[in-house]
Amino acid sequence: MNEWLRNLPEAAQTYLEGHRLDEVECVIADLPGIARGKAVPAKKFAKQDSFFLPDSIFYQTITGDWGEAAGEDGFVERDMVLKPDMDTASAAPWTADWTLQVIHDAFNLDDTPVPFSPRNVLKRVVEMYRAKGWEPVIAPEMEFFLVARNVDPAKKIEPMMGRSGRPAAARQAYSMTAVDEFGPVIDDIYDFAEAQGFEIDGITQEGGAGQLEINLRHGDPVKLADEVFYFKRLIREAALRHDCFATFMAKPIANEPGSAMHIHHSILDIESGKNIFTADDNSETDAFYHFIAGLQNHLPSATAVLAPYVNSYRRYVRDHAAPINLAWARDNRTTGIRIPISGPAARRVENRLAGMDCNPYLGIAASLACGYLGLMEQKMPSDAYKGDAYEEETDLPRVMGEALDLFDEAEALHEVLHPEFARVYSIVKRAEYEEFLQVISPWEREHLLLNV
Repeated sequence: MNEWLRNLPEAAQTYLEGHRLDEVECVIADLPGIARGKAVPAKKFAKQDSFFLPDSIFYQTITGDWGEAAGEDGFVERDMVLKPDMDTASAAPWTADWTLQVIHDAFNLDDTPVPFSPRNVLKRVVEMYRAKGWEPVIAPEMEFFLVARNVDPAKKIEPMMGRSGRPAAARQAYSMTAVDEFGPVIDDIYDFAEAQGFEIDGITQEGGAGQLEINLRHGDPVKLADEVFYFKRLIREAALRHDCFATFMAKPIANEPGSAMHIHHSILDIESGKNIFTADDNSETDAFYHFIAGLQNHLPSATAVLAPYVNSYRRYVRDHAAPINLAWARDNRTTGIRIPISGPAARRVENRLAGMDCNPYLGIAASLACGYLGLMEQKMPSDAYKGDAYEEETDLPRVMGEALDLFDEAEALHEVLHPEFARVYSIVKRAEYEEFLQVISPWEREHLLLNV
Protein backbone atom coordinates (compact mmCIF):
# COMPACT_ATOMS: atom_id res chain seq x y z
CA MET A 1 0.00 0.00 0.00
CA ASN A 2 2.79 2.44 0.89
CA GLU A 3 4.33 2.06 -2.57
CA TRP A 4 1.30 3.38 -4.48
CA LEU A 5 0.87 6.19 -1.97
CA ARG A 6 4.44 7.35 -2.68
CA ASN A 7 3.52 7.70 -6.36
CA LEU A 8 0.53 9.99 -5.78
CA PRO A 9 0.53 13.57 -7.11
CA GLU A 10 2.38 15.97 -4.83
CA ALA A 11 -0.77 17.75 -3.58
CA ALA A 12 -2.35 14.42 -2.55
CA GLN A 13 0.80 13.37 -0.71
CA THR A 14 0.92 16.71 1.10
CA TYR A 15 -2.73 16.38 2.11
CA LEU A 16 -2.14 12.91 3.57
CA GLU A 17 1.14 13.76 5.33
CA GLY A 18 0.93 12.55 8.91
CA HIS A 19 -2.46 10.90 8.38
CA ARG A 20 -3.76 7.44 7.48
CA LEU A 21 -5.80 7.25 4.28
CA ASP A 22 -9.24 5.84 5.09
CA GLU A 23 -11.16 5.76 1.83
CA VAL A 24 -10.87 6.22 -1.94
CA GLU A 25 -13.76 7.48 -4.04
CA CYS A 26 -13.56 5.90 -7.50
CA VAL A 27 -15.46 8.32 -9.74
CA ILE A 28 -16.42 8.80 -13.38
CA ALA A 29 -18.53 11.52 -15.01
CA ASP A 30 -21.83 10.46 -16.60
CA LEU A 31 -23.45 12.39 -19.50
CA PRO A 32 -24.72 15.25 -17.30
CA GLY A 33 -21.33 15.39 -15.54
CA ILE A 34 -22.52 13.87 -12.26
CA ALA A 35 -19.87 11.88 -10.39
CA ARG A 36 -20.80 8.18 -10.39
CA GLY A 37 -18.78 5.35 -8.90
CA LYS A 38 -17.91 3.61 -5.65
CA ALA A 39 -16.28 4.48 -2.35
CA VAL A 40 -13.91 1.75 -1.20
CA PRO A 41 -11.62 1.30 1.81
CA ALA A 42 -8.07 2.37 1.05
CA LYS A 43 -6.71 -1.14 1.70
CA LYS A 44 -9.09 -2.62 -0.86
CA PHE A 45 -8.26 0.07 -3.45
CA ALA A 46 -4.55 -0.72 -3.06
CA LYS A 47 -5.25 -4.32 -4.14
CA GLN A 48 -7.41 -3.59 -7.20
CA ASP A 49 -6.43 -2.21 -10.59
CA SER A 50 -10.01 -1.85 -11.88
CA PHE A 51 -13.63 -2.35 -10.95
CA PHE A 52 -16.95 -2.79 -12.72
CA LEU A 53 -19.98 -0.55 -13.27
CA PRO A 54 -22.93 -1.11 -15.64
CA ASP A 55 -22.87 0.85 -18.90
CA SER A 56 -26.41 1.98 -18.11
CA ILE A 57 -25.01 4.92 -16.12
CA PHE A 58 -24.57 6.61 -19.51
CA TYR A 59 -28.21 6.04 -20.50
CA GLN A 60 -29.57 7.93 -17.49
CA THR A 61 -31.20 11.36 -17.75
CA ILE A 62 -30.72 14.18 -15.26
CA THR A 63 -33.99 13.13 -13.57
CA GLY A 64 -32.90 9.51 -13.10
CA ASP A 65 -35.04 8.19 -15.94
CA TRP A 66 -33.56 6.17 -18.81
CA GLY A 67 -33.07 6.70 -22.52
CA GLU A 68 -33.60 3.63 -24.71
CA ALA A 69 -30.01 3.74 -25.95
CA ALA A 70 -28.80 0.25 -25.12
CA GLY A 71 -28.55 -0.93 -28.75
CA GLU A 72 -29.64 -4.12 -30.49
CA ASP A 73 -28.97 -6.39 -27.50
CA GLY A 74 -31.43 -4.45 -25.36
CA PHE A 75 -31.13 -3.16 -21.81
CA VAL A 76 -28.87 -5.86 -20.36
CA GLU A 77 -26.73 -3.49 -18.27
CA ARG A 78 -23.43 -5.05 -19.30
CA ASP A 79 -20.39 -4.30 -17.18
CA MET A 80 -17.71 -1.81 -18.11
CA VAL A 81 -14.17 -1.99 -16.73
CA LEU A 82 -13.23 1.20 -14.89
CA LYS A 83 -9.49 1.85 -14.57
CA PRO A 84 -8.01 4.58 -12.36
CA ASP A 85 -5.99 7.47 -13.74
CA MET A 86 -3.73 7.97 -10.74
CA ASP A 87 -2.59 11.36 -12.03
CA THR A 88 -6.08 12.57 -11.02
CA ALA A 89 -5.81 11.39 -7.39
CA SER A 90 -7.00 14.35 -5.35
CA ALA A 91 -8.05 15.19 -1.81
CA ALA A 92 -11.67 15.31 -0.70
CA PRO A 93 -10.96 17.83 2.09
CA TRP A 94 -14.61 18.33 3.12
CA THR A 95 -15.03 14.73 4.32
CA ALA A 96 -14.93 13.70 7.97
CA ASP A 97 -12.11 11.22 7.38
CA TRP A 98 -9.03 11.20 5.14
CA THR A 99 -10.34 10.53 1.65
CA LEU A 100 -8.98 10.69 -1.89
CA GLN A 101 -10.91 10.97 -5.16
CA VAL A 102 -9.61 9.25 -8.30
CA ILE A 103 -11.12 9.73 -11.76
CA HIS A 104 -11.48 6.52 -13.76
CA ASP A 105 -11.70 5.76 -17.48
CA ALA A 106 -14.30 3.36 -18.91
CA PHE A 107 -13.35 0.41 -21.12
CA ASN A 108 -15.23 -2.44 -22.74
CA LEU A 109 -14.28 -6.00 -21.81
CA ASP A 110 -12.08 -6.13 -24.93
CA ASP A 111 -10.12 -3.14 -23.53
CA THR A 112 -11.44 -0.64 -26.10
CA PRO A 113 -12.61 2.74 -24.73
CA VAL A 114 -16.35 3.08 -24.12
CA PRO A 115 -17.19 5.64 -26.85
CA PHE A 116 -19.97 7.43 -24.95
CA SER A 117 -17.98 7.97 -21.76
CA PRO A 118 -17.47 11.78 -21.70
CA ARG A 119 -13.78 11.69 -20.74
CA ASN A 120 -13.14 9.24 -23.58
CA VAL A 121 -14.94 11.58 -26.02
CA LEU A 122 -12.59 14.42 -25.09
CA LYS A 123 -9.52 12.18 -25.26
CA ARG A 124 -10.57 11.11 -28.76
CA VAL A 125 -10.80 14.72 -29.97
CA VAL A 126 -7.44 15.63 -28.42
CA GLU A 127 -5.81 12.63 -30.09
CA MET A 128 -7.19 13.72 -33.47
CA TYR A 129 -5.39 17.05 -33.03
CA ARG A 130 -2.19 15.26 -32.00
CA ALA A 131 -2.37 13.03 -35.07
CA LYS A 132 -2.06 16.23 -37.11
CA GLY A 133 0.96 17.40 -35.11
CA TRP A 134 -1.01 19.86 -32.97
CA GLU A 135 -1.44 20.23 -29.22
CA PRO A 136 -4.70 21.92 -28.22
CA VAL A 137 -4.55 24.25 -25.21
CA ILE A 138 -7.65 25.53 -23.44
CA ALA A 139 -8.56 27.74 -20.50
CA PRO A 140 -12.06 27.61 -18.99
CA GLU A 141 -13.88 30.34 -17.10
CA MET A 142 -16.44 29.09 -14.58
CA GLU A 143 -19.47 31.20 -13.64
CA PHE A 144 -21.89 30.18 -10.89
CA PHE A 145 -24.32 31.57 -8.35
CA LEU A 146 -24.31 31.32 -4.58
CA VAL A 147 -28.00 31.24 -3.63
CA ALA A 148 -30.16 30.84 -0.55
CA ARG A 149 -30.96 27.25 0.39
CA ASN A 150 -33.86 26.06 -1.75
CA VAL A 151 -35.57 22.78 -0.87
CA ASP A 152 -38.92 23.51 -2.58
CA PRO A 153 -38.82 23.32 -6.41
CA ALA A 154 -41.98 25.46 -6.55
CA LYS A 155 -40.19 28.33 -4.84
CA LYS A 156 -38.16 30.84 -6.87
CA ILE A 157 -34.39 30.80 -6.39
CA GLU A 158 -33.22 33.76 -4.32
CA PRO A 159 -29.76 35.29 -3.75
CA MET A 160 -27.90 34.14 -0.64
CA MET A 161 -27.58 36.27 2.48
CA GLY A 162 -24.21 38.01 2.50
CA ARG A 163 -21.83 38.55 5.40
CA SER A 164 -23.49 41.92 6.07
CA GLY A 165 -26.88 40.28 6.64
CA ARG A 166 -28.25 41.64 3.35
CA PRO A 167 -29.11 39.59 0.26
CA ALA A 168 -26.46 39.57 -2.46
CA ALA A 169 -26.96 42.50 -4.83
CA ALA A 170 -27.04 42.40 -8.62
CA ARG A 171 -25.25 44.71 -11.07
CA GLN A 172 -22.07 44.79 -9.00
CA ALA A 173 -19.67 43.30 -11.54
CA TYR A 174 -16.01 43.32 -10.41
CA SER A 175 -16.94 44.82 -7.02
CA MET A 176 -14.49 43.78 -4.30
CA THR A 177 -17.07 44.70 -1.69
CA ALA A 178 -19.48 42.22 -3.28
CA VAL A 179 -16.79 39.54 -3.24
CA ASP A 180 -16.17 40.27 0.45
CA GLU A 181 -19.85 39.48 1.12
CA PHE A 182 -19.05 35.84 0.26
CA GLY A 183 -15.68 35.86 2.04
CA PRO A 184 -16.17 32.74 4.20
CA VAL A 185 -17.37 30.66 1.21
CA ILE A 186 -14.51 31.92 -0.99
CA ASP A 187 -11.99 31.16 1.77
CA ASP A 188 -13.15 27.54 1.81
CA ILE A 189 -13.04 27.38 -1.99
CA TYR A 190 -9.40 28.52 -1.91
CA ASP A 191 -8.55 26.09 0.92
CA PHE A 192 -10.20 23.13 -0.81
CA ALA A 193 -8.56 24.03 -4.15
CA GLU A 194 -5.12 24.24 -2.51
CA ALA A 195 -5.63 20.84 -0.86
CA GLN A 196 -6.54 19.42 -4.27
CA GLY A 197 -3.55 21.02 -5.99
CA PHE A 198 -5.54 23.37 -8.24
CA GLU A 199 -4.30 26.79 -9.28
CA ILE A 200 -7.00 29.46 -9.46
CA ASP A 201 -6.16 32.38 -11.76
CA GLY A 202 -8.66 34.64 -10.02
CA ILE A 203 -12.17 35.05 -8.54
CA THR A 204 -14.38 37.98 -9.53
CA GLN A 205 -17.93 39.15 -8.89
CA GLU A 206 -20.07 38.91 -12.03
CA GLY A 207 -23.20 40.88 -12.95
CA GLY A 208 -25.79 38.63 -11.31
CA ALA A 209 -26.87 38.69 -7.66
CA GLY A 210 -24.47 36.31 -5.91
CA GLN A 211 -22.76 35.39 -9.21
CA LEU A 212 -19.03 34.66 -9.17
CA GLU A 213 -16.47 33.68 -11.79
CA ILE A 214 -13.37 31.52 -11.33
CA ASN A 215 -10.69 31.53 -14.02
CA LEU A 216 -8.35 28.56 -14.38
CA ARG A 217 -4.85 28.59 -15.86
CA HIS A 218 -4.54 27.39 -19.47
CA GLY A 219 -3.34 23.86 -20.19
CA ASP A 220 -4.16 20.36 -21.39
CA PRO A 221 -7.88 19.97 -22.23
CA VAL A 222 -8.37 16.68 -20.35
CA LYS A 223 -6.59 17.98 -17.25
CA LEU A 224 -8.64 21.18 -17.26
CA ALA A 225 -11.90 19.26 -17.76
CA ASP A 226 -10.93 17.09 -14.78
CA GLU A 227 -10.43 20.25 -12.73
CA VAL A 228 -13.81 21.71 -13.70
CA PHE A 229 -15.43 18.37 -12.86
CA TYR A 230 -13.73 18.43 -9.45
CA PHE A 231 -14.38 22.15 -8.95
CA LYS A 232 -18.14 21.79 -9.27
CA ARG A 233 -18.18 19.40 -6.34
CA LEU A 234 -15.65 21.45 -4.38
CA ILE A 235 -17.69 24.66 -4.74
CA ARG A 236 -20.94 22.94 -3.78
CA GLU A 237 -19.32 21.55 -0.64
CA ALA A 238 -17.87 24.95 0.30
CA ALA A 239 -21.31 26.56 -0.07
CA LEU A 240 -23.04 23.93 2.07
CA ARG A 241 -20.66 24.73 4.92
CA HIS A 242 -22.16 28.23 5.01
CA ASP A 243 -25.86 27.45 4.71
CA CYS A 244 -26.20 28.27 1.03
CA PHE A 245 -26.23 26.44 -2.30
CA ALA A 246 -23.88 26.79 -5.26
CA THR A 247 -25.70 26.34 -8.56
CA PHE A 248 -24.29 25.87 -12.04
CA MET A 249 -27.65 26.22 -13.78
CA ALA A 250 -27.34 28.26 -16.96
CA LYS A 251 -30.17 30.59 -15.87
CA PRO A 252 -31.16 30.13 -12.22
CA ILE A 253 -32.78 33.55 -11.61
CA ALA A 254 -35.15 35.36 -13.98
CA ASN A 255 -33.98 38.77 -15.25
CA GLU A 256 -30.41 38.09 -14.09
CA PRO A 257 -27.48 37.12 -16.36
CA GLY A 258 -26.86 33.42 -16.87
CA SER A 259 -23.75 31.41 -16.07
CA ALA A 260 -21.32 30.46 -18.81
CA MET A 261 -18.25 28.28 -19.17
CA HIS A 262 -16.31 30.41 -21.63
CA ILE A 263 -13.63 28.33 -23.36
CA HIS A 264 -10.38 29.90 -24.62
CA HIS A 265 -8.52 27.91 -27.31
CA SER A 266 -5.06 28.04 -28.78
CA ILE A 267 -3.23 25.35 -30.77
CA LEU A 268 0.49 24.62 -30.55
CA ASP A 269 2.60 22.96 -33.20
CA ILE A 270 4.03 19.94 -31.36
CA GLU A 271 7.37 20.01 -33.21
CA SER A 272 8.14 23.73 -32.82
CA GLY A 273 6.04 24.56 -29.75
CA LYS A 274 4.71 27.65 -31.54
CA ASN A 275 1.10 28.85 -31.59
CA ILE A 276 -0.30 27.98 -35.04
CA PHE A 277 -2.57 31.04 -34.85
CA THR A 278 0.50 33.32 -35.10
CA ALA A 279 2.90 33.63 -38.04
CA ASP A 280 6.65 34.30 -37.79
CA ASP A 281 5.96 38.02 -38.34
CA ASN A 282 3.39 37.92 -35.47
CA SER A 283 0.43 38.30 -37.84
CA GLU A 284 -2.69 36.12 -37.73
CA THR A 285 -2.38 32.91 -39.76
CA ASP A 286 -4.87 31.20 -42.06
CA ALA A 287 -5.25 28.52 -39.33
CA PHE A 288 -6.49 31.23 -36.96
CA TYR A 289 -9.25 32.19 -39.39
CA HIS A 290 -10.05 28.57 -40.26
CA PHE A 291 -10.56 27.78 -36.57
CA ILE A 292 -12.98 30.70 -36.21
CA ALA A 293 -14.85 29.57 -39.32
CA GLY A 294 -15.14 26.09 -37.87
CA LEU A 295 -16.81 27.52 -34.77
CA GLN A 296 -19.16 29.64 -36.87
CA ASN A 297 -20.12 26.77 -39.17
CA HIS A 298 -20.45 23.94 -36.65
CA LEU A 299 -21.36 25.40 -33.24
CA PRO A 300 -25.09 25.54 -34.10
CA SER A 301 -24.97 21.75 -34.51
CA ALA A 302 -23.00 21.38 -31.26
CA THR A 303 -25.32 23.62 -29.23
CA ALA A 304 -27.21 20.63 -27.83
CA VAL A 305 -23.95 19.60 -26.11
CA LEU A 306 -22.94 23.11 -24.99
CA ALA A 307 -26.49 23.94 -23.84
CA PRO A 308 -27.75 20.53 -22.67
CA TYR A 309 -31.01 21.41 -20.84
CA VAL A 310 -34.22 23.32 -21.52
CA ASN A 311 -33.04 25.91 -18.99
CA SER A 312 -29.84 26.46 -21.00
CA TYR A 313 -31.71 28.35 -23.74
CA ARG A 314 -33.04 30.91 -21.27
CA ARG A 315 -29.46 32.21 -21.05
CA TYR A 316 -29.29 33.34 -24.70
CA VAL A 317 -31.10 36.63 -24.07
CA ARG A 318 -30.29 39.88 -25.83
CA ASP A 319 -28.29 42.32 -23.64
CA HIS A 320 -27.87 39.80 -20.79
CA ALA A 321 -24.12 39.03 -21.09
CA ALA A 322 -24.66 35.94 -23.26
CA PRO A 323 -24.33 35.60 -27.04
CA ILE A 324 -27.32 35.44 -29.36
CA ASN A 325 -25.30 34.78 -32.53
CA LEU A 326 -21.91 33.62 -33.77
CA ALA A 327 -20.45 36.89 -34.95
CA TRP A 328 -16.75 37.21 -34.09
CA ALA A 329 -14.78 40.25 -33.06
CA ARG A 330 -11.67 41.40 -31.28
CA ASP A 331 -12.16 42.36 -27.63
CA ASN A 332 -15.97 42.51 -27.94
CA ARG A 333 -18.10 40.69 -25.36
CA THR A 334 -21.33 41.06 -27.31
CA THR A 335 -20.25 38.45 -29.88
CA GLY A 336 -20.41 34.67 -29.54
CA ILE A 337 -16.78 34.33 -30.61
CA ARG A 338 -14.30 36.77 -29.06
CA ILE A 339 -10.60 37.35 -29.66
CA PRO A 340 -9.18 38.56 -26.32
CA ILE A 341 -6.34 41.05 -26.06
CA SER A 342 -3.05 39.13 -25.96
CA GLY A 343 0.49 39.03 -27.19
CA PRO A 344 1.16 37.09 -30.43
CA ALA A 345 2.38 33.95 -28.63
CA ALA A 346 -0.83 33.79 -26.56
CA ARG A 347 -3.24 34.52 -29.43
CA ARG A 348 -6.44 32.59 -28.72
CA VAL A 349 -10.11 32.24 -29.63
CA GLU A 350 -12.82 32.40 -26.97
CA ASN A 351 -16.08 30.48 -27.39
CA ARG A 352 -18.73 32.25 -25.28
CA LEU A 353 -21.57 29.87 -26.15
CA ALA A 354 -21.09 27.07 -23.60
CA GLY A 355 -23.18 27.18 -20.43
CA MET A 356 -21.80 26.26 -17.02
CA ASP A 357 -24.42 23.51 -16.92
CA CYS A 358 -22.68 21.52 -19.64
CA ASN A 359 -20.55 18.48 -18.90
CA PRO A 360 -17.01 19.97 -18.99
CA TYR A 361 -15.56 17.02 -20.91
CA LEU A 362 -18.29 17.20 -23.55
CA GLY A 363 -18.41 21.00 -23.74
CA ILE A 364 -14.65 21.26 -24.32
CA ALA A 365 -14.71 18.29 -26.73
CA ALA A 366 -17.53 19.79 -28.80
CA SER A 367 -15.85 23.21 -28.97
CA LEU A 368 -12.51 21.70 -30.01
CA ALA A 369 -14.29 19.45 -32.52
CA CYS A 370 -15.84 22.47 -34.25
CA GLY A 371 -12.43 24.16 -34.44
CA TYR A 372 -10.87 20.94 -35.75
CA LEU A 373 -13.45 20.72 -38.54
CA GLY A 374 -12.64 24.31 -39.43
CA LEU A 375 -8.93 23.50 -39.69
CA MET A 376 -9.77 20.53 -41.93
CA GLU A 377 -12.21 22.42 -44.17
CA GLN A 378 -9.99 25.54 -44.44
CA LYS A 379 -12.89 27.94 -44.93
CA MET A 380 -12.79 31.61 -44.01
CA PRO A 381 -15.10 33.21 -41.45
CA SER A 382 -17.33 36.21 -41.89
CA ASP A 383 -15.73 39.64 -41.51
CA ALA A 384 -14.90 40.65 -37.96
CA TYR A 385 -17.95 42.32 -36.44
CA LYS A 386 -17.92 46.00 -35.55
CA GLY A 387 -20.24 47.37 -32.87
CA ASP A 388 -22.96 45.79 -30.72
CA ALA A 389 -23.74 42.25 -31.92
CA TYR A 390 -27.01 42.28 -29.94
CA GLU A 391 -28.38 44.50 -32.72
CA GLU A 392 -28.17 41.54 -35.12
CA GLU A 393 -30.49 38.56 -35.45
CA THR A 394 -29.83 35.28 -33.66
CA ASP A 395 -28.34 32.33 -35.52
CA LEU A 396 -28.48 29.90 -32.59
CA PRO A 397 -31.19 27.32 -31.91
CA ARG A 398 -33.69 28.76 -29.45
CA VAL A 399 -35.06 25.57 -27.86
CA MET A 400 -33.69 22.14 -26.99
CA GLY A 401 -35.73 20.30 -29.64
CA GLU A 402 -34.35 22.49 -32.43
CA ALA A 403 -30.80 22.05 -31.14
CA LEU A 404 -31.19 18.25 -31.08
CA ASP A 405 -32.47 18.26 -34.67
CA LEU A 406 -29.35 20.15 -35.76
CA PHE A 407 -27.14 17.80 -33.75
CA ASP A 408 -28.71 14.70 -35.30
CA GLU A 409 -27.98 15.99 -38.81
CA ALA A 410 -24.31 16.85 -38.10
CA GLU A 411 -22.52 13.80 -39.51
CA ALA A 412 -19.12 15.52 -39.71
CA LEU A 413 -19.34 16.46 -36.02
CA HIS A 414 -20.40 12.89 -35.14
CA GLU A 415 -17.30 11.50 -36.82
CA VAL A 416 -15.05 13.62 -34.63
CA LEU A 417 -16.89 13.01 -31.34
CA HIS A 418 -17.75 9.36 -32.25
CA PRO A 419 -20.96 8.22 -33.97
CA GLU A 420 -21.88 5.93 -31.07
CA PHE A 421 -21.58 8.81 -28.62
CA ALA A 422 -23.81 10.92 -30.87
CA ARG A 423 -26.43 8.15 -31.01
CA VAL A 424 -26.55 7.64 -27.24
CA TYR A 425 -26.43 11.34 -26.41
CA SER A 426 -29.33 12.19 -28.71
CA ILE A 427 -31.54 9.41 -27.35
CA VAL A 428 -30.89 10.35 -23.72
CA LYS A 429 -31.42 14.08 -24.29
CA ARG A 430 -34.63 13.50 -26.25
CA ALA A 431 -35.95 11.33 -23.41
CA GLU A 432 -35.17 14.19 -21.05
CA TYR A 433 -36.83 16.75 -23.32
CA GLU A 434 -39.98 14.65 -23.68
CA GLU A 435 -40.20 14.38 -19.91
CA PHE A 436 -39.95 18.17 -19.59
CA LEU A 437 -42.77 18.66 -22.10
CA GLN A 438 -45.11 16.83 -19.71
CA VAL A 439 -44.59 19.53 -17.05
CA ILE A 440 -47.08 22.41 -16.84
CA SER A 441 -45.34 25.62 -15.78
CA PRO A 442 -46.63 28.40 -13.46
CA TRP A 443 -46.62 30.76 -16.49
CA GLU A 444 -49.09 28.51 -18.31
CA ARG A 445 -51.37 28.27 -15.28
CA GLU A 446 -51.24 32.02 -14.70
CA HIS A 447 -51.91 33.21 -18.23
CA LEU A 448 -53.82 30.38 -19.91
CA LEU A 449 -56.03 28.86 -17.22
CA LEU A 450 -58.85 31.44 -17.51
CA ASN A 451 -57.88 33.40 -20.60
CA VAL A 452 -57.89 30.96 -23.53
